[in-house]
Amino acid sequence: MSLIATRPGPGAARAYRFPQVVRRTVAGGQVVAAHLPGQNLAVALLLLDGGAGREPVGKEGLGAVLAKALEEGTAQRDATAYALAIEALGTELATGLDWDSFQVSVQVPVDRLTAAVELLAEAVRTPRLDPADVLRVRDDEATALRMDWANPGPRADAVLRAELFGAEHRWGRPLYGDPDSVAALEVDDVTVFHSEWFIRPGTLVVAGDLERIDLDALAATAFAGAGGGPVERGGPIDVPLAGQRRIILVDRPGSVQSTLRLGHPSPHRAHPDHVPMTLAGTVLGGAFTSRLNHLIREVRGYTYGIRGDFASSRRFGRFAVSSGVQTAVTAPALVESVGEISRTQLTGVTEDELEVARSWRAGQLSVELQSPRAIAAALTTLVVHDLPDDYHARLREQLLAATVEDVSAAAATYLHPESLTMVIEGDAAVIRDELVASGLGEVVDHT
Repeated sequence: MSLIATRPGPGAARAYRFPQVVRRTVAGGQVVAAHLPGQNLAVALLLLDGGAGREPVGKEGLGAVLAKALEEGTAQRDATAYALAIEALGTELATGLDWDSFQVSVQVPVDRLTAAVELLAEAVRTPRLDPADVLRVRDDEATALRMDWANPGPRADAVLRAELFGAEHRWGRPLYGDPDSVAALEVDDVTVFHSEWFIRPGTLVVAGDLERIDLDALAATAFAGAGGGPVERGGPIDVPLAGQRRIILVDRPGSVQSTLRLGHPSPHRAHPDHVPMTLAGTVLGGAFTSRLNHLIREVRGYTYGIRGDFASSRRFGRFAVSSGVQTAVTAPALVESVGEISRTQLTGVTEDELEVARSWRAGQLSVELQSPRAIAAALTTLVVHDLPDDYHARLREQLLAATVEDVSAAAATYLHPESLTMVIEGDAAVIRDELVASGLGEVVDHT
Protein backbone atom coordinates (compact mmCIF):
# COMPACT_ATOMS: atom_id res chain seq x y z
CA MET A 1 0.00 0.00 0.00
CA SER A 2 1.36 3.42 -0.90
CA LEU A 3 0.29 6.95 -0.07
CA ILE A 4 -0.05 9.65 -2.69
CA ALA A 5 1.68 12.76 -1.36
CA THR A 6 0.95 15.04 -4.28
CA ARG A 7 -2.47 16.64 -4.28
CA PRO A 8 -4.19 16.36 -7.67
CA GLY A 9 -4.74 19.65 -9.44
CA PRO A 10 -8.12 21.08 -10.39
CA GLY A 11 -9.70 20.13 -13.68
CA ALA A 12 -10.57 22.57 -16.41
CA ALA A 13 -13.63 24.67 -15.65
CA ARG A 14 -16.69 23.80 -17.72
CA ALA A 15 -18.08 26.48 -19.98
CA TYR A 16 -21.05 28.25 -18.42
CA ARG A 17 -23.99 29.60 -20.39
CA PHE A 18 -26.94 31.42 -18.86
CA PRO A 19 -30.23 30.66 -20.66
CA GLN A 20 -31.65 33.11 -23.14
CA VAL A 21 -33.97 35.65 -21.50
CA VAL A 22 -37.44 36.28 -22.96
CA ARG A 23 -39.47 39.39 -22.07
CA ARG A 24 -42.99 40.42 -22.97
CA THR A 25 -45.95 42.45 -21.71
CA VAL A 26 -49.19 40.55 -21.09
CA ALA A 27 -52.47 41.65 -19.50
CA GLY A 28 -50.91 44.74 -17.93
CA GLY A 29 -48.01 42.89 -16.34
CA GLN A 30 -44.48 41.96 -17.33
CA VAL A 31 -43.20 38.47 -18.10
CA VAL A 32 -39.51 37.55 -17.83
CA ALA A 33 -38.65 33.96 -18.68
CA ALA A 34 -35.69 31.66 -19.31
CA HIS A 35 -35.80 28.69 -21.66
CA LEU A 36 -34.52 25.44 -20.14
CA PRO A 37 -34.83 22.88 -22.95
CA GLY A 38 -35.80 19.39 -21.81
CA GLN A 39 -36.27 20.43 -18.18
CA ASN A 40 -39.36 18.73 -16.76
CA LEU A 41 -39.56 20.97 -13.69
CA ALA A 42 -40.67 24.58 -14.02
CA VAL A 43 -40.77 27.51 -11.64
CA ALA A 44 -43.24 30.38 -11.76
CA LEU A 45 -42.53 33.31 -9.48
CA LEU A 46 -44.71 36.37 -9.00
CA LEU A 47 -42.50 39.36 -8.20
CA LEU A 48 -44.27 42.27 -6.50
CA ASP A 49 -42.92 45.70 -5.63
CA GLY A 50 -44.01 45.21 -2.04
CA GLY A 51 -40.75 44.65 -0.19
CA ALA A 52 -39.92 45.76 3.32
CA GLY A 53 -38.89 49.15 1.97
CA ARG A 54 -42.58 49.83 1.26
CA GLU A 55 -43.62 49.35 4.90
CA PRO A 56 -44.43 52.56 6.80
CA VAL A 57 -42.02 53.52 9.58
CA GLY A 58 -43.41 52.09 12.78
CA LYS A 59 -45.14 49.22 10.95
CA GLU A 60 -42.07 47.05 10.38
CA GLY A 61 -42.87 43.37 9.86
CA LEU A 62 -45.99 43.79 7.73
CA GLY A 63 -44.56 41.80 4.85
CA ALA A 64 -43.49 38.90 7.04
CA VAL A 65 -46.92 38.67 8.69
CA LEU A 66 -48.69 38.90 5.33
CA ALA A 67 -46.45 36.15 3.91
CA LYS A 68 -47.62 33.74 6.61
CA ALA A 69 -51.24 34.94 6.35
CA LEU A 70 -51.33 33.95 2.66
CA GLU A 71 -51.24 30.33 3.84
CA GLU A 72 -54.46 30.73 5.86
CA GLY A 73 -56.90 30.23 3.00
CA THR A 74 -58.44 32.36 0.29
CA ALA A 75 -61.80 33.89 -0.53
CA GLN A 76 -62.62 30.67 -2.40
CA ARG A 77 -61.25 28.03 0.02
CA ASP A 78 -60.44 27.73 3.68
CA ALA A 79 -56.90 26.91 4.82
CA THR A 80 -57.44 23.14 4.75
CA ALA A 81 -59.00 23.11 1.29
CA TYR A 82 -56.26 25.34 -0.09
CA ALA A 83 -53.51 23.19 1.44
CA LEU A 84 -55.04 20.06 -0.03
CA ALA A 85 -55.36 21.67 -3.47
CA ILE A 86 -51.75 22.78 -3.66
CA GLU A 87 -50.40 19.57 -2.13
CA ALA A 88 -52.32 17.60 -4.77
CA LEU A 89 -50.05 19.25 -7.35
CA GLY A 90 -46.96 18.16 -5.44
CA THR A 91 -45.85 21.67 -4.60
CA GLU A 92 -46.03 24.37 -1.98
CA LEU A 93 -46.35 28.13 -1.93
CA ALA A 94 -42.88 29.58 -1.27
CA THR A 95 -42.68 33.20 -0.17
CA GLY A 96 -39.70 35.52 0.09
CA LEU A 97 -39.22 39.08 1.29
CA ASP A 98 -36.33 41.49 0.91
CA TRP A 99 -35.95 45.27 0.91
CA ASP A 100 -37.03 45.61 -2.72
CA SER A 101 -39.59 42.90 -3.41
CA PHE A 102 -42.09 40.34 -2.23
CA GLN A 103 -41.90 37.00 -4.03
CA VAL A 104 -44.34 34.08 -4.22
CA SER A 105 -43.42 31.01 -6.22
CA VAL A 106 -44.30 27.41 -7.10
CA GLN A 107 -42.15 24.64 -8.56
CA VAL A 108 -43.92 21.79 -10.35
CA PRO A 109 -43.66 19.51 -13.37
CA VAL A 110 -44.38 21.52 -16.52
CA ASP A 111 -47.77 19.89 -17.13
CA ARG A 112 -49.02 21.12 -13.74
CA LEU A 113 -47.69 24.66 -14.03
CA THR A 114 -50.94 26.34 -15.11
CA ALA A 115 -52.90 24.79 -12.25
CA ALA A 116 -50.19 25.78 -9.77
CA VAL A 117 -50.15 29.39 -11.00
CA GLU A 118 -53.93 29.54 -10.64
CA LEU A 119 -53.55 28.62 -6.96
CA LEU A 120 -50.64 31.04 -6.56
CA ALA A 121 -52.71 33.91 -7.98
CA GLU A 122 -55.65 32.93 -5.80
CA ALA A 123 -53.54 33.20 -2.65
CA VAL A 124 -51.88 36.47 -3.66
CA ARG A 125 -54.87 38.34 -5.07
CA THR A 126 -57.70 37.05 -2.85
CA PRO A 127 -56.36 35.86 0.50
CA ARG A 128 -58.96 35.24 3.19
CA LEU A 129 -57.20 37.46 5.78
CA ASP A 130 -59.66 36.49 8.48
CA PRO A 131 -58.98 38.81 11.47
CA ALA A 132 -58.53 35.90 13.87
CA ASP A 133 -56.00 34.25 11.53
CA VAL A 134 -54.09 37.50 10.99
CA LEU A 135 -53.82 38.15 14.72
CA ARG A 136 -52.68 34.58 15.39
CA VAL A 137 -50.03 34.82 12.68
CA ARG A 138 -48.93 38.19 14.03
CA ASP A 139 -48.59 36.81 17.55
CA ASP A 140 -46.65 33.79 16.29
CA GLU A 141 -44.25 36.05 14.41
CA ALA A 142 -43.77 38.33 17.44
CA THR A 143 -43.06 35.31 19.63
CA ALA A 144 -40.52 33.94 17.15
CA LEU A 145 -38.79 37.32 17.06
CA ARG A 146 -38.69 37.53 20.86
CA MET A 147 -36.97 34.14 20.95
CA ASP A 148 -34.52 35.21 18.27
CA TRP A 149 -33.79 38.55 19.93
CA ALA A 150 -33.00 36.77 23.20
CA ASN A 151 -29.82 35.55 21.46
CA PRO A 152 -26.72 37.65 20.84
CA GLY A 153 -26.72 39.39 17.47
CA PRO A 154 -30.14 40.74 16.48
CA ARG A 155 -29.91 43.74 18.81
CA ALA A 156 -26.41 44.55 17.59
CA ASP A 157 -27.55 44.22 13.97
CA ALA A 158 -30.48 46.57 14.61
CA VAL A 159 -28.28 49.15 16.34
CA LEU A 160 -25.76 49.12 13.50
CA ARG A 161 -28.48 49.54 10.88
CA ALA A 162 -30.03 52.45 12.79
CA GLU A 163 -26.63 54.12 13.14
CA LEU A 164 -25.78 53.72 9.45
CA PHE A 165 -29.13 54.64 7.88
CA GLY A 166 -31.10 56.45 10.59
CA ALA A 167 -33.95 54.91 12.60
CA GLU A 168 -36.29 57.56 11.19
CA HIS A 169 -36.10 55.75 7.81
CA ARG A 170 -37.57 52.34 7.09
CA TRP A 171 -34.21 51.06 5.81
CA GLY A 172 -32.70 52.09 9.14
CA ARG A 173 -34.83 49.48 10.93
CA PRO A 174 -34.67 45.65 10.86
CA LEU A 175 -35.79 43.93 7.67
CA TYR A 176 -38.40 41.80 9.44
CA GLY A 177 -39.19 44.31 12.15
CA ASP A 178 -38.58 43.74 15.85
CA PRO A 179 -40.73 42.03 18.50
CA ASP A 180 -42.43 45.29 19.50
CA SER A 181 -43.17 46.54 15.97
CA VAL A 182 -44.69 43.20 14.93
CA ALA A 183 -46.72 42.82 18.13
CA ALA A 184 -48.24 46.28 17.57
CA LEU A 185 -49.53 45.52 14.05
CA GLU A 186 -53.30 45.56 13.58
CA VAL A 187 -55.48 43.66 11.12
CA ASP A 188 -56.15 46.86 9.17
CA ASP A 189 -52.41 47.42 8.74
CA VAL A 190 -52.11 44.06 7.01
CA THR A 191 -55.21 44.41 4.82
CA VAL A 192 -54.29 47.93 3.72
CA PHE A 193 -50.73 46.87 2.86
CA HIS A 194 -52.17 44.01 0.80
CA SER A 195 -54.56 46.30 -1.06
CA GLU A 196 -51.77 48.77 -1.84
CA TRP A 197 -49.12 46.36 -3.13
CA PHE A 198 -50.55 42.89 -3.83
CA ILE A 199 -53.27 43.79 -6.32
CA ARG A 200 -50.80 45.34 -8.76
CA PRO A 201 -49.82 43.01 -11.64
CA GLY A 202 -46.11 42.77 -10.88
CA THR A 203 -43.75 40.61 -12.92
CA LEU A 204 -44.19 36.91 -13.64
CA VAL A 205 -40.84 35.15 -13.73
CA VAL A 206 -40.77 31.72 -15.40
CA ALA A 207 -37.92 29.23 -15.69
CA GLY A 208 -38.62 26.05 -17.64
CA ASP A 209 -38.97 24.47 -21.05
CA LEU A 210 -40.73 27.31 -22.84
CA GLU A 211 -41.63 25.09 -25.79
CA ARG A 212 -44.09 23.36 -23.42
CA ILE A 213 -45.35 26.52 -21.68
CA ASP A 214 -47.88 29.03 -22.99
CA LEU A 215 -46.46 32.21 -21.47
CA ASP A 216 -49.36 34.39 -22.55
CA ALA A 217 -51.96 32.12 -20.98
CA LEU A 218 -49.85 31.69 -17.84
CA ALA A 219 -49.43 35.45 -17.47
CA ALA A 220 -53.14 36.06 -18.00
CA THR A 221 -53.78 33.68 -15.11
CA ALA A 222 -51.21 35.35 -12.86
CA PHE A 223 -52.44 38.87 -13.61
CA ALA A 224 -56.18 38.17 -13.54
CA GLY A 225 -57.97 40.67 -11.32
CA ALA A 226 -54.88 42.83 -10.95
CA GLY A 227 -54.82 46.56 -11.59
CA GLY A 228 -53.08 49.79 -10.82
CA GLY A 229 -50.41 51.75 -12.61
CA PRO A 230 -46.65 51.79 -12.13
CA VAL A 231 -45.21 53.19 -8.92
CA GLU A 232 -42.15 55.33 -8.32
CA ARG A 233 -39.28 52.99 -7.45
CA GLY A 234 -36.90 55.72 -6.29
CA GLY A 235 -33.24 56.07 -7.10
CA PRO A 236 -30.16 55.27 -5.03
CA ILE A 237 -30.13 56.83 -1.58
CA ASP A 238 -27.19 59.07 -0.76
CA VAL A 239 -26.12 57.86 2.68
CA PRO A 240 -23.28 59.97 4.12
CA LEU A 241 -20.28 58.35 5.76
CA ALA A 242 -19.67 59.02 9.42
CA GLY A 243 -17.14 61.74 10.12
CA GLN A 244 -15.24 59.58 12.57
CA ARG A 245 -15.20 56.11 14.10
CA ARG A 246 -17.51 55.38 17.02
CA ILE A 247 -18.01 52.40 19.31
CA ILE A 248 -21.62 51.76 20.37
CA LEU A 249 -21.73 49.54 23.46
CA VAL A 250 -24.85 47.38 23.84
CA ASP A 251 -24.87 45.97 27.35
CA ARG A 252 -25.45 42.25 27.82
CA PRO A 253 -24.62 41.70 31.51
CA GLY A 254 -22.86 38.47 32.35
CA SER A 255 -22.17 37.53 28.75
CA VAL A 256 -19.08 35.36 28.22
CA GLN A 257 -18.91 36.48 24.61
CA SER A 258 -18.96 39.77 22.76
CA THR A 259 -20.79 40.20 19.47
CA LEU A 260 -18.97 42.46 16.99
CA ARG A 261 -20.73 44.34 14.21
CA LEU A 262 -18.68 46.87 12.23
CA GLY A 263 -19.92 48.71 9.20
CA HIS A 264 -20.39 51.72 6.96
CA PRO A 265 -22.60 52.56 3.95
CA SER A 266 -21.61 51.39 0.47
CA PRO A 267 -23.00 51.62 -3.10
CA HIS A 268 -26.26 50.08 -4.34
CA ARG A 269 -26.50 46.76 -6.22
CA ALA A 270 -26.46 48.08 -9.80
CA HIS A 271 -23.31 50.17 -9.25
CA PRO A 272 -20.80 49.68 -12.10
CA ASP A 273 -18.06 48.70 -9.63
CA HIS A 274 -20.11 45.86 -8.13
CA VAL A 275 -17.77 43.09 -9.37
CA PRO A 276 -14.42 44.50 -8.19
CA MET A 277 -16.07 45.63 -4.94
CA THR A 278 -17.42 42.11 -4.36
CA LEU A 279 -14.00 40.59 -4.99
CA ALA A 280 -12.35 43.07 -2.61
CA GLY A 281 -14.85 42.04 0.05
CA THR A 282 -14.18 38.36 -0.68
CA VAL A 283 -10.44 38.75 -0.17
CA LEU A 284 -10.93 40.74 3.01
CA GLY A 285 -13.65 38.73 4.73
CA GLY A 286 -16.08 37.01 2.38
CA ALA A 287 -14.60 33.50 2.36
CA PHE A 288 -13.06 31.03 4.79
CA THR A 289 -9.65 31.80 3.27
CA SER A 290 -10.10 35.56 3.78
CA ARG A 291 -7.65 37.86 5.50
CA LEU A 292 -9.93 38.52 8.45
CA ASN A 293 -10.71 34.86 9.06
CA HIS A 294 -7.06 33.89 8.76
CA LEU A 295 -5.92 36.56 11.21
CA ILE A 296 -8.72 36.56 13.80
CA ARG A 297 -9.46 32.81 13.75
CA GLU A 298 -6.31 31.00 12.62
CA VAL A 299 -3.52 33.26 13.90
CA ARG A 300 -5.06 34.86 17.00
CA GLY A 301 -7.61 32.20 17.92
CA TYR A 302 -10.14 34.83 19.00
CA THR A 303 -13.17 33.34 17.22
CA TYR A 304 -14.59 30.35 15.38
CA GLY A 305 -15.26 32.61 12.43
CA ILE A 306 -15.46 36.20 11.22
CA ARG A 307 -17.02 37.53 8.05
CA GLY A 308 -16.85 40.84 6.24
CA ASP A 309 -18.43 41.72 2.91
CA PHE A 310 -20.45 44.16 0.85
CA ALA A 311 -24.21 43.65 0.63
CA SER A 312 -26.56 45.81 -1.39
CA SER A 313 -30.15 46.40 -2.40
CA ARG A 314 -31.72 48.51 -5.13
CA ARG A 315 -31.26 51.82 -3.31
CA PHE A 316 -28.46 51.36 -0.79
CA GLY A 317 -25.69 49.08 0.40
CA ARG A 318 -23.42 48.48 3.33
CA PHE A 319 -20.04 46.98 4.17
CA ALA A 320 -20.18 45.02 7.41
CA VAL A 321 -18.04 42.72 9.52
CA SER A 322 -19.59 40.31 11.98
CA SER A 323 -18.16 37.94 14.56
CA GLY A 324 -18.43 36.67 18.10
CA VAL A 325 -15.36 36.58 20.35
CA GLN A 326 -14.56 35.71 23.94
CA THR A 327 -15.19 38.62 26.29
CA ALA A 328 -11.54 38.76 27.37
CA VAL A 329 -10.31 39.46 23.83
CA THR A 330 -13.01 41.91 22.75
CA ALA A 331 -10.73 44.93 22.41
CA PRO A 332 -7.80 43.09 20.77
CA ALA A 333 -10.13 41.45 18.25
CA LEU A 334 -11.64 44.83 17.41
CA VAL A 335 -8.23 46.47 17.02
CA GLU A 336 -6.96 43.66 14.78
CA SER A 337 -10.12 43.73 12.63
CA VAL A 338 -9.95 47.47 12.05
CA GLY A 339 -6.25 47.12 11.29
CA GLU A 340 -6.88 44.48 8.63
CA ILE A 341 -9.59 46.60 7.00
CA SER A 342 -7.18 49.56 6.98
CA ARG A 343 -4.38 47.46 5.50
CA THR A 344 -6.60 46.23 2.70
CA GLN A 345 -7.83 49.74 1.96
CA LEU A 346 -4.26 51.09 1.84
CA THR A 347 -2.35 48.29 0.13
CA GLY A 348 -4.98 46.48 -1.93
CA VAL A 349 -4.90 42.77 -2.73
CA THR A 350 -2.28 40.37 -4.08
CA GLU A 351 -2.51 38.28 -7.24
CA ASP A 352 -2.53 35.03 -5.24
CA GLU A 353 -5.40 36.21 -3.04
CA LEU A 354 -7.35 37.49 -5.99
CA GLU A 355 -6.89 34.26 -7.94
CA VAL A 356 -8.52 32.32 -5.11
CA ALA A 357 -11.36 34.84 -4.84
CA ARG A 358 -11.96 34.94 -8.61
CA SER A 359 -11.97 31.18 -8.92
CA TRP A 360 -14.30 30.69 -5.97
CA ARG A 361 -16.80 33.35 -7.01
CA ALA A 362 -16.88 32.25 -10.65
CA GLY A 363 -17.10 28.57 -9.71
CA GLN A 364 -19.84 29.28 -7.20
CA LEU A 365 -21.81 31.07 -9.90
CA SER A 366 -21.51 28.14 -12.30
CA VAL A 367 -22.61 25.63 -9.65
CA GLU A 368 -25.46 27.67 -8.20
CA LEU A 369 -27.19 28.70 -11.44
CA GLN A 370 -28.24 25.20 -12.48
CA SER A 371 -31.75 24.51 -11.16
CA PRO A 372 -34.98 26.15 -12.36
CA ARG A 373 -35.42 27.82 -8.98
CA ALA A 374 -31.91 29.28 -9.08
CA ILE A 375 -32.47 30.54 -12.63
CA ALA A 376 -35.74 32.14 -11.54
CA ALA A 377 -33.94 33.87 -8.66
CA ALA A 378 -31.34 35.17 -11.08
CA LEU A 379 -34.09 36.57 -13.31
CA THR A 380 -35.57 38.43 -10.35
CA THR A 381 -32.19 40.09 -9.87
CA LEU A 382 -32.38 41.43 -13.42
CA VAL A 383 -35.88 42.83 -12.83
CA VAL A 384 -35.34 44.34 -9.39
CA HIS A 385 -32.04 46.00 -10.21
CA ASP A 386 -32.71 46.94 -13.85
CA LEU A 387 -29.79 44.87 -15.09
CA PRO A 388 -29.34 43.91 -18.78
CA ASP A 389 -30.55 40.51 -19.98
CA ASP A 390 -26.98 39.34 -20.63
CA TYR A 391 -25.82 40.30 -17.13
CA HIS A 392 -25.42 36.75 -15.83
CA ALA A 393 -24.03 35.57 -19.14
CA ARG A 394 -21.20 38.09 -18.75
CA LEU A 395 -20.79 37.97 -14.97
CA ARG A 396 -18.50 34.94 -14.85
CA GLU A 397 -16.22 36.49 -17.46
CA GLN A 398 -16.14 39.76 -15.53
CA LEU A 399 -15.21 37.94 -12.32
CA LEU A 400 -12.38 36.03 -13.98
CA ALA A 401 -11.13 39.11 -15.85
CA ALA A 402 -10.88 41.39 -12.80
CA THR A 403 -7.30 42.52 -12.23
CA VAL A 404 -5.33 43.27 -9.10
CA GLU A 405 -5.46 46.93 -10.10
CA ASP A 406 -9.26 46.86 -10.46
CA VAL A 407 -9.89 45.17 -7.14
CA SER A 408 -7.27 47.16 -5.23
CA ALA A 409 -8.81 50.37 -6.57
CA ALA A 410 -12.22 49.20 -5.35
CA ALA A 411 -10.79 48.46 -1.91
CA ALA A 412 -9.23 51.91 -1.78
CA THR A 413 -12.46 53.59 -2.90
CA TYR A 414 -15.17 51.68 -1.04
CA LEU A 415 -13.53 50.63 2.24
CA HIS A 416 -13.64 53.42 4.84
CA PRO A 417 -11.96 52.24 8.06
CA GLU A 418 -11.91 55.80 9.39
CA SER A 419 -15.73 55.96 9.16
CA LEU A 420 -16.60 52.62 10.76
CA THR A 421 -19.44 52.39 13.23
CA MET A 422 -18.54 49.58 15.64
CA VAL A 423 -21.36 48.00 17.65
CA ILE A 424 -20.25 45.74 20.47
CA GLU A 425 -22.85 43.68 22.34
CA GLY A 426 -21.36 42.26 25.52
CA ASP A 427 -20.80 42.74 29.24
CA ALA A 428 -20.24 46.51 29.34
CA ALA A 429 -18.86 46.51 32.88
CA VAL A 430 -16.06 44.16 31.81
CA ILE A 431 -15.16 45.47 28.35
CA ARG A 432 -15.81 49.23 28.47
CA ASP A 433 -12.42 50.33 29.87
CA GLU A 434 -10.42 48.31 27.35
CA LEU A 435 -12.54 49.62 24.49
CA VAL A 436 -11.91 53.19 25.65
CA ALA A 437 -8.19 52.45 25.96
CA SER A 438 -8.06 51.01 22.42
CA GLY A 439 -8.25 54.51 21.00
CA LEU A 440 -10.38 53.34 18.08
CA GLY A 441 -13.07 55.92 18.68
CA GLU A 442 -15.51 57.44 21.14
CA VAL A 443 -17.32 54.81 23.24
CA VAL A 444 -21.06 55.46 23.60
CA ASP A 445 -23.50 53.39 25.64
CA HIS A 446 -26.60 52.37 23.72
CA THR A 447 -29.81 53.25 25.51
